[in-house]
Amino acid sequence: MEHQGGVEQQDWTDGHVARWLPVLPELDPDVEGAVTRAKLLANHLRRVREKSLVDFDLQRPEFDTLHALAGRHGRAVPSQLAEDLNLAPPSVTARIDTLVARGFVRRAPSAEDRRRVDIELTAQGRAAWLGAMDVLGHEEYRLLGVLSADERRTLSELLRRVMIAAERPPTP
Repeated sequence: MEHQGGVEQQDWTDGHVARWLPVLPELDPDVEGAVTRAKLLANHLRRVREKSLVDFDLQRPEFDTLHALAGRHGRAVPSQLAEDLNLAPPSVTARIDTLVARGFVRRAPSAEDRRRVDIELTAQGRAAWLGAMDVLGHEEYRLLGVLSADERRTLSELLRRVMIAAERPPTP
């Protein structure tokens, strides 16, 4: 537990674990604490992201599409976006149509294949995406800023190990 001014600080999860230990004596308080905190942190960051989308007048699918496009350096073919977003191509086409109408992306002839059309992020689309990302980024840094650089690295490495286990199919 964190100490501040000589006083041991507790969070909501400490009370949650304390309530459940008498009910489930076999409960591992460290596992329950870690999983509960991870869930609460993810929920908190989701709320911050959703508020930033409202502030920047973006719908979640619009943001996700702009994010996928930005991740491809601002230019991609619709099939790449469909793959990145795990969507059927017609769904991506509808998203692109909406983003074109808002001036966030444009269709451009491909330099490589004149039969193909690329989707390009416009300056307006990049600004909207970056604005929403900035709000979330500030909150991530605010939260993880309570840790030293070494602690952040250790946390990231530990979470990587947990995620590798989560990504691996369970053994029967």
